[in-house]
Amino acid sequence: MGFVGQLVTALAGIPAELATVFLAMIPIGELRGALPVALVVYDFSVVKAVALSIFGNILPVYLLLVFFEVVSRWLSERSEKARLFFEWLFERTRRKLAPQVEKYGPWALILFVAIPLPVTGAWTGSLAAFVFGLPKKEAFVAILIGLFISAAIVTVLTLGTALTFNALAR
Repeated sequence: MGFVGQLVTALAGIPAELATVFLAMIPIGELRGALPVALVVYDFSVVKAVALSIFGNILPVYLLLVFFEVVSRWLSERSEKARLFFEWLFERTRRKLAPQVEKYGPWALILFVAIPLPVTGAWTGSLAAFVFGLPKKEAFVAILIGLFISAAIVTVLTLGTALTFNALAR
């Protein structure tokens, strides 16, 4: 059983709506993990699954955009390991995304969040927005737009895969 499967099992005692929001909030799965679970496991309608997944995924974004600088600075001042980690993380983010952000600005952030691949998504998008000094409101809107696009892609892939498996099972 994979990580998301273990989480779904662990969340079995709480309402499916709350479990979907929680799954979307965590950095490993985000919307890419919560939306398929909501559609396939909980059998939610597309509108309900998308709404809960986007809501859960955007909640930590606001907090990350507002508090990332304060928390990273506070931790770095108190711990050498934290300072080294943040230096590594920020340098890696700059190295990987600088050409796109410099060329496309917030559009790069939208596309980065929209592509449902590992290490892309709202959490990393929030980090990139912080590292590149994008205005918080602009970054929040760009990430939200990216989440809507990602939700469309993940929904199509999930439903297409489910239909294919159902057709093969007959």
